[in-house]
Formats: sequence, structure tokens, C-alpha cells
Amino acid sequence: MNLDFNRRLSIAPMLDCTDRHERYFLRLISKNILLYSEMVVSTGLIHCKDTGIFLEHEDCELPAVLQLGGSYPNELAEASKLVERAGFNEVNLNCGCPSDRVQNGNFGACLMKDKNLVADCFKAMQDAVSIPVSIKCRIGVDEFDSWEFFRDFVGTLADAGCRIFIIHARKAWLKGLSPKENREVPPLKYEFVHKLKAEMPHLNISLNGGIKTLDQVEEQLKDLDGVMVGREAYENPWFLRDADERIFGSTDTPVSSRKALLEAYLPYVEKEFAKGTPATILTRHLYGLFTGLPGARKFRQVLSQGAPKTKDAAEMLRRAMDFVVEE
Repeated sequence: MNLDFNRRLSIAPMLDCTDRHERYFLRLISKNILLYSEMVVSTGLIHCKDTGIFLEHEDCELPAVLQLGGSYPNELAEASKLVERAGFNEVNLNCGCPSDRVQNGNFGACLMKDKNLVADCFKAMQDAVSIPVSIKCRIGVDEFDSWEFFRDFVGTLADAGCRIFIIHARKAWLKGLSPKENREVPPLKYEFVHKLKAEMPHLNISLNGGIKTLDQVEEQLKDLDGVMVGREAYENPWFLRDADERIFGSTDTPVSSRKALLEAYLPYVEKEFAKGTPATILTRHLYGLFTGLPGARKFRQVLSQGAPKTKDAAEMLRRAMDFVVEE
């Protein structure tokens, strides 16, 4: 089992956001950031006639992690085999999503209430594959929000053999809060994550929640193994531009400007559009790229109005770029 690829900075799995097109786009900004897929439900994956819908990716996206949702050990094990065969570097089990859909399937954050089931799921998954299996969880759920509860949950999984944890430093409320509110309302308790790392230094611990700048990333990395960024990376992707140099110590900067980034993305757009991928899917991840710059609003307008009906996605994107004044 290879634990060696760098986890210092990763992009969170986000539904309707971190699809393969977004991962390709982000890889043009950083060669080193660890990329996560959207959550894939294990049942849907193993019964799908075309698993490429969930597993297709470009080699340049790697290193990349595919996140699974589920609560049946045998199904998760079978799905993990498919993930490994597809070429992903790691498979992650979702124990943090609070949405009603996920709760109805008895997985996500509600799994934190059954640590032994999660341990069984982990062991089945890890026994089935040679790539690492990691856990993404919260620090608690509903009224189960004490340090002792959190410590016991992680300790049980560590005893089962899990060594990689990505922890959203908020608890989840399963009733009464929307998924968006669950990302914002419960208070952040970074101290839980730092205390866990201090008590269990042999574990690889990444922190998720509320991180919006590389300065914050660097601060957290003084004591932790990794930081995961979510919505900020989607809504303001250019803030990652210096990540390779500042976080990974690389002097090989992938792109010099936002327009250069889009120029590098255009051949991919042309290829995918020719294969039948809708322009709306290929451009929806770009809306936040020019945030704060003159012409950014017109850029978004051209994409939103033009993508549904364009016959040339790359030409439309070039036209939208012309409205932006980049400093």
C-alpha cells in the first residue's frame, strides 16, 4: 500500500463540482494538489453498465482519489476494486456528508454513529485493494459532539488499520440544517483535529473546513499532514496559482496568467465538445476564475447565455475571454 504521494494540499469532493472536467482544469493550475472526485455511491457503481460514467479520467489528473458512499462492506469492497482498476491512487469512504439523500441511504455523516460498521466497511475495502483507503469524517454528529466521541470514532478505525483521515472540523446536524448550512453554521473546532494529531502522531491527518488562503494552509501545515480546501477552490480557483511553489516547494509554475490557463484548457474543450460533452458542462467550472477583474461579469454572462446553444464551445470561450482585462 503506497502512502507516499503528497497530501499537503487537496481539493474536497464536491457534488456537481469536482467532476473529471473540473479536475482536469485544476490540474492545469497545480501539478501537485491531490484531487478528489465527486462522491460515487457504491451500489450505483457496481450495478452500472457503463462504469466509465463514474470512473473516466485523464492520466494527468493523477494523483487523484475517488470517494465512495455506502454502508455495505461487500458492496464497498467490490466498488473499491473497480476504483483501483480504473487507476485512481486512493479510495475514500464518505462519513461526513449530511444530505437527506445520503442519510436515506444510511451512509455519509450518519455512519459516525456506528463506528463498528465503519470499521467493517474500511477493512472490507482495504482487504480488497492494494491502494490506500482513507476516511473523510466530521468531528461529531448531532448531540454526539464531545472530544471523547470523536477520539473513540477515529481510534476504532485506527485499530482497524486506517491511517489516513480527512476531517471536516465541524460537527454535522442531520436534521434542521441544509448541506450548505452544515458547511457554515456548526462552529469550526480546529483544536479537535490538532489534538488528535498530537495524540496519534502515527496517523496522517488532514484538516478541512473554512480554509480560504494559502497563508491559512501554511499555518495548519505546521502541525498537520495536510489541508483540504473546498468551496474556495471552486469559486475562486486562481488562489491556488502559487500552491505548487508555496506548499510543495516546486519552482515549475504551470501557468503564468488566468488567460494562459484558459488557453491551456481550450484543446481539452475542443476534444470533449467534439465527443458530445455539452458546453455547459465544460464551462460551468470557470465562472469564478476572473472574480474581481474588469469584465468578469461579462465573461460569466457570455458563458451562461452562450453555452446552452453554442456550436463551438472553444470559440465561445475565446470570445468570453476577450471581455476580461487581466492585470
